[in-house]
Amino acid sequence: MSPRNLWYLRSNFPFGSRCWMIQFSAKIFFNSVSFRLFGTKCAGNEPVENEDLLNNLLTMGVDIDMAKKRQPGVFNRMFTNEQDLKMFLLSKGASKEVIASIISRYPRAITRTSESLSKRWDLWRRIMTSDLEIVNIVDRSPESFFRSNNNLNLENNIKFLYSVGLTRKCLCRLLTSAPRTFSNSLDLNKQMIQFLQEICLTLGHNDPSDFVRKIIFKNPFILIQSTKRVKANIEFLQSTFNLNSGELLVLICGPGAEILDLSNDYAKRNYTNIKEKLVSLGCTEEAVQKFVLSYPDMIFLTEKKFNDKIDCLIEEKISISQIMENPRVLDSSINTLKSRINELVNAGYNLSTSKITLLSWSKKRFKAKLKKLNG
Repeated sequence: MSPRNLWYLRSNFPFGSRCWMIQFSAKIFFNSVSFRLFGTKCAGNEPVENEDLLNNLLTMGVDIDMAKKRQPGVFNRMFTNEQDLKMFLLSKGASKEVIASIISRYPRAITRTSESLSKRWDLWRRIMTSDLEIVNIVDRSPESFFRSNNNLNLENNIKFLYSVGLTRKCLCRLLTSAPRTFSNSLDLNKQMIQFLQEICLTLGHNDPSDFVRKIIFKNPFILIQSTKRVKANIEFLQSTFNLNSGELLVLICGPGAEILDLSNDYAKRNYTNIKEKLVSLGCTEEAVQKFVLSYPDMIFLTEKKFNDKIDCLIEEKISISQIMENPRVLDSSINTLKSRINELVNAGYNLSTSKITLLSWSKKRFKAKLKKLNG
């Protein structure tokens, strides 16, 4: 009802209970307008920014433009907790620069209450050994700490993961690499753990806790995937490489663990490309299978990246048999391969007759070898 209509009613209706009801309605209406004007919206439904908040964040060194792009709604809130957040993080060892960076990238952090922050921090300390470790994780990934405000769910997940045999080291890896695991509902994590335990028993392993621990340590992202995806990838590995239960067990507990959370179509497409490319260069399908099993990470390479790297090496007179014996050379980028090959050739190193493993060495180790070659 518009203010004009309210004025008309008040002018034309007699006093009494009906008039009181109209006055009550008018009060509700104007309170609503007042809330919009001084809260998140104005009368024209346009967001109104909290000027005090903007000034506080500017004083703290927050990148306002970045923060607005990330979570603009935060700036329309009447009540935020940036000063308490600042003092809390300072008390844990974070610098002012780190705090400003955290808020710039995840401004929703300033909506958390002091009580919630303290409780969450204490829960994380059940896993991490120091406040500084937590500060480093939050600095690297603010969302991991501030995304959820459900501390009860976090606590239940920690208790559950400990109960199924995961060690503190394993939980630390989860929190560092895949913190969204702890934002999952407890039921979701239970479903994945139960599924992995069933896979373990199906493959003839009699220690489900050991199996789950190994897979999660190798692939901390597995708990944020669906059981459907993991199952499809296990079936893909078994059928593609003709593995018996024991061989499959070794693969998914070891070098093949990371493949389990890939899109199944992506994994199949990349493997098909690897096979077609290598067969076209004279390799047998059996040799291709052994090559991929020796270093399953190559399944992560897209068609273009894999083909370009193979072509680059062959153009530099490196034989396909050398590549098959040293699959890790495919870890290096095209630019790195080309520059290293050029430097080695200039140093008199014959790649066609010598080992090519140094193409995948660390930068420090490669430079030391090059210095030695140059005398």
